[in-house]
Amino acid sequence: MLRGDIGKNITRYVDPFRITKGADFRLKDHDPGETLGLKMDKSEAAELLASGSEWLAKEQEMLYAQGNRSVLILFQAMDAAGKDSTIKHVMSRINPQGCDVVSFKQPSDEELSHDFMWRYAAHVPARGRIGIFNRSYYEETLVVRVHEALLEKQKLPPEFVGKRLWDERLADIARFEDYWTRQGVLVLKFFLNLSPTEQKKRFLERLDNPEKNWKFSPSDIAERRYWDDYMHAYEEAIRATASKAAPWYVVPADNKWFTRLIVAAAIVEAIDKLDLAYPVAPELLQQQLAAARAELAAED
Repeated sequence: MLRGDIGKNITRYVDPFRITKGADFRLKDHDPGETLGLKMDKSEAAELLASGSEWLAKEQEMLYAQGNRSVLILFQAMDAAGKDSTIKHVMSRINPQGCDVVSFKQPSDEELSHDFMWRYAAHVPARGRIGIFNRSYYEETLVVRVHEALLEKQKLPPEFVGKRLWDERLADIARFEDYWTRQGVLVLKFFLNLSPTEQKKRFLERLDNPEKNWKFSPSDIAERRYWDDYMHAYEEAIRATASKAAPWYVVPADNKWFTRLIVAAAIVEAIDKLDLAYPVAPELLQQQLAAARAELAAED
């Protein structure tokens, strides 16, 4: 358990970015460059992040042993916001046998022949496991909303494609998350809030550095042209689906070290509240363990 000053400090840093009531949420109120006045060099940030990752590894083992809960962590962001590197650094000490990272690409013909949540629901983590969605079902209210021509591929009956489509999809998502929560799934949603200025800087770094050219795609520039449309879509999604049970964390993404620390702190705080513990062996098993110990001792 996180107690005393440690727990209070984590909550103090996480609270400004946690959204549990979306009605009054405005993206413009959240500064992508915010660091809450923290100043530290890379080595200090890395050391603090390592401590959080080690703690997560211990909690993961108890989550697996207890076997009645799971954790679903979603990452959404514009290109170059640092989703991949955040997952890499925050989850660096997690046992890969108990964690699944799923990156959702363009849907296949089979996936398009089902409802929009079908391919995502199949990857919700089993009890005892941590699941990470690198992009998620929210893409169905983001990229599909910005590029409505994509709806044609989903072959919806015409009467269900109307002005309320996006509100209805967001309401459906909120109900899915409410359902998963009641099944023991802890749902944590992160929007890495990057500024267009910082995105431009990172794009240029990818273009100028041959070792980073592989990270760049011409589609990145094409999507950048729709920045305002995407920000509107994100704002609407967070407003409609933020809840106490499945909160959004709007994390400043202009400073990668700060992004990673806040994401780690939010996950640590949320999992700590599950009050995980190793299961206590029943009496019969304890007797069997004692007998096994006695037999091994007798060999000496």
